[in-house]
Amino acid sequence: MKSGKTKIRITDTTLRDAHQSLWATRMRTDDILEIAETIDGAGFYSLECWGGATFDVCMRFLRENPWERLRRIKKVCRKTPLQMLFRGQNILGYKHYPDDIVERFAALACENGMDIFRVFDALNDPRNLETAVKCVKKYGGHAQGTICYTTSPVHTVENYVKLAKEQESMGVDSIAIKDMAGILTPGAARELVAALAKAMPDMPIQIHSHMTSGMASAMYLAAAEAGAGCLDCAISALSSFSSQPPTESIKAILESCGFDTGLDQEALAKINAHFKALKAKRQPASCAKVEPVDAGVLVHAIPGGMISNLRSQLAQQDALDRLPEVLEELPKTRADLGYPPLVTPTSQIVGVQSVLNVLSGKRYSMVTDETRRYAAGYYGRTPAPIEPKLRKKLCGKLKPIDCRPADLLKPGLVAAASELPAGTIEAEEDILSYALFPEVALGYFKWRKEGGPIPADSEETVSSASAAPAAGAAPSAKASGPANAQAASGTQVLAPLNGTFFRSDAPGKPPMAADGAAVKAGDAVCVVEAMKLFNPVKAPASGKITFLVGHGEAVKKGQAVASIG
Repeated sequence: MKSGKTKIRITDTTLRDAHQSLWATRMRTDDILEIAETIDGAGFYSLECWGGATFDVCMRFLRENPWERLRRIKKVCRKTPLQMLFRGQNILGYKHYPDDIVERFAALACENGMDIFRVFDALNDPRNLETAVKCVKKYGGHAQGTICYTTSPVHTVENYVKLAKEQESMGVDSIAIKDMAGILTPGAARELVAALAKAMPDMPIQIHSHMTSGMASAMYLAAAEAGAGCLDCAISALSSFSSQPPTESIKAILESCGFDTGLDQEALAKINAHFKALKAKRQPASCAKVEPVDAGVLVHAIPGGMISNLRSQLAQQDALDRLPEVLEELPKTRADLGYPPLVTPTSQIVGVQSVLNVLSGKRYSMVTDETRRYAAGYYGRTPAPIEPKLRKKLCGKLKPIDCRPADLLKPGLVAAASELPAGTIEAEEDILSYALFPEVALGYFKWRKEGGPIPADSEETVSSASAAPAAGAAPSAKASGPANAQAASGTQVLAPLNGTFFRSDAPGKPPMAADGAAVKAGDAVCVVEAMKLFNPVKAPASGKITFLVGHGEAVKKGQAVASIG
């Protein structure tokens, strides 16, 4: 029994990670504002309400301005600091952005009301944290450094302490242990927290976990007893499963052991009632079927936010029945790629590559652009080296690098602003939205300008990783029926997956192959975006190419997208 009343602070994740883990990030701003005042008065240390997938989903599916969401929450929540998940040099996306975009994003986030930035890098590469930490502090935010926790032969307590010390030297204000998959055991938490507290006695330590394996509540108590001062929890209606431990239960556990949380029980009950009532409207049917505990996570280590998306991704490919194979393949792919922690974007890269390894029938016969760039070092230094022959195969013609990836990037703000059509933007924040998610932002801006309808609740059951066109519109794909088959005389180029067809591999770039151009067998001629990653499609033969599908249209696996004759 703990003597005295040591304060353990609680960060509420209901408004971000909890609904990202359980509701495919489908909570709307009005859902939040209806209960925001009560949440603000409940006694939480901070409210995680922004970042992660919320930014993308706001524009892509909910037709909301994520910056406006932040401002509206801040207007109500004046007592409790707001917190966000900031992917270091990746900001909120899946690639590295230039330093000028990182800095301006941090500045505008602070200006719009963000207080605490949990800054992490998926590979735990300190080089990818430096600019983000510096900029957050420059504009007055609290920079929280992060250890992305995972297990492997190269992930040791000593290495984690070294990583934390490197972040301390950058000037972080606190350190979070981010246990994305819920695989941190009570014993390991006690050892790691104690080691961090000994190495950095004045550094506040916060713990983030998921209930996927069922042991996060026990781990939280062990971490608190070892010296952690803050824990991430979600209100019970949006807790457990692949979300965080329930606030009410953790409050009771801690207080029974002599700790004080400072949380208002009556306020918690009101908050829970609100989200319990909302659940029927916002929880996608596919996410409602998850198992309460997935002990398999102790093997495959898929983070909570990815579990629901992985199921949806397979369903989109008409291959949900192959989930067991993907879960068996995933740890093998992760080992091949140097044991990266599975958190965005590496969770998506490893997860989708595992899906492709299973669906294609031959491992690495299909390699996404992102996997190729990861292997070449464009996401940072891998925790363990990739076997040289495999790395060469994965990289293809892409030259490997060993510098900080962002050092190779030119400033991007001015270029982003110049690409936007006249009359598109309403504020500087729109330029940042476009810089991060070009096609998604353009689709949202067009919808906003035209005064399009608010999506019906029934439309929100689509996963945030769905194959809806990135441009935001959803035109029907050309059918691969008789007319299309007749047009596709010669050798057909087939879509490898269900997704969105693109002629170019990035916004603003010219087509990878012009209509009627001569192409060689093996040339990448177009892209199918599936599961948020870009999959190059190669010409199966040499000859002149004719495209059968329009840029930005939805396609089905096996559909002819071009012909070569």
